[in-house]
This record gives sequence, structure tokens and C-alpha cells, in this order.
Amino acid sequence: MDTGPLVAFMDRAEKHHDWACKQFRLCPAPLLTCEAVLTETLFLLRRMPTAQNRLLELVARQSLQPIFRLQDEIETIRRLHAKYQDLPMSLADACLVCHSDSTGLPICTLDSDFTLYRRRDGTPLPLISPVEP
Repeated sequence: MDTGPLVAFMDRAEKHHDWACKQFRLCPAPLLTCEAVLTETLFLLRRMPTAQNRLLELVARQSLQPIFRLQDEIETIRRLHAKYQDLPMSLADACLVCHSDSTGLPICTLDSDFTLYRRRDGTPLPLISPVEP
């Protein structure tokens, strides 16, 4: 789970709020993410303390689980940052790409950059997104 859908889920004013709510209903729990995504999401919701608390409650209930460990994948993250330095790639994006590449799981995102990122074998990443490539 990327930052965009989490923010849209928490903020009814977001353009993709209804889509994000539907994805939360359709995707099996727990939803997997990384701590970098949680950091970005909490920052973007900084003026919405109730939404921040709801996000942290999802983590506490283990409905949303930050399962990626940066230290275990640091060389892959460094390689991804070098490969996509022209975008540039965020730490959160790199963690999600690395995790998806190793597990085959799709990335739920609103970020069109994920259509540019590739697996190690050069194939596109599996995505769940309302955004057209």
C-alpha cells in the first residue's frame, strides 16, 4: 500500500477517496506497507490529527502492517535509487518496488511513477491504480 491511497482513504475531500475505500474493502487484510509510506502519510495528514490517529490505529490492530525492513534490502534500495535518480525515486517508492519485486504482490498506488518502475527482469510491476499509464 502506497501513500496516496492511504491519504485518500483517510481524507474524504481527496479526489480518490471513494476508490480508496473500495480498495480497502476488496484487498485482503492485512494490507502491507513500509515505514517510509507511513511517515509520508502521517506528514501529509499533519493537519488532520484524527486521521493520523485512525492510521496509527490500523497499524495497532495490524490491519495495516509495515513489513519491509530497510536494513535487509539496503543494497537493492541503493541500486534502485541509482537507476531511477532522474525521477527521482523516493525511499517509500523504492521500498515498495523492492518488496513487490521479491514477493510478486501488487502495489496499490495513485502515483504514475510506478508505471515507469520495473522488476529486476525488466517487466512492469503489478499495480492496483485508478491512474491510467
